[in-house]
Amino acid sequence: MVPPGRPPRPTRARDALGRPLPPGVAGVAPVDERPRPPAEALELAGRLLAAGRPFQAHEVLEAVWKATPARDREERALWRGLAQLAVGLTHQARGNRAGAVAVLRRSAATLAGAGDVAERHEVDAAGLAAWARRRAEAVAGSMELSDTAPPPLGRPGRAG
Repeated sequence: MVPPGRPPRPTRARDALGRPLPPGVAGVAPVDERPRPPAEALELAGRLLAAGRPFQAHEVLEAVWKATPARDREERALWRGLAQLAVGLTHQARGNRAGAVAVLRRSAATLAGAGDVAERHEVDAAGLAAWARRRAEAVAGSMELSDTAPPPLGRPGRAG
């Protein structure tokens, strides 16, 4: 199912980072892009990040962002910031340092504006923003990343 306002999904198979594969090559299973309830979206996106599939995590988080009414600015900021975090990790995994740095920094700034809504969803927006800034600086400086684990999308002790 294609969300309203989005172009149809390409039929060509894609790899785990969302890149199109040659015709006839099997790719990873796409994720259903329907908006999910917040807890379900966070859990699924966390599993996708842990599995090295940040592109698909971005699609899950973006669906919630795009389905959130424009009047809910803080809610949209949270989901946009989370989606940007996954996009930044996608750029990093694809070897696009400049794109990774730019989007991770943007994610940090966006998450800083998430406000109280992040608490309601048990998301540590401030912690994720700090994580994104550290990752952006490490990627920008070509520093070896000592921690390659994906960021925790929920509060410590919360799954995902």
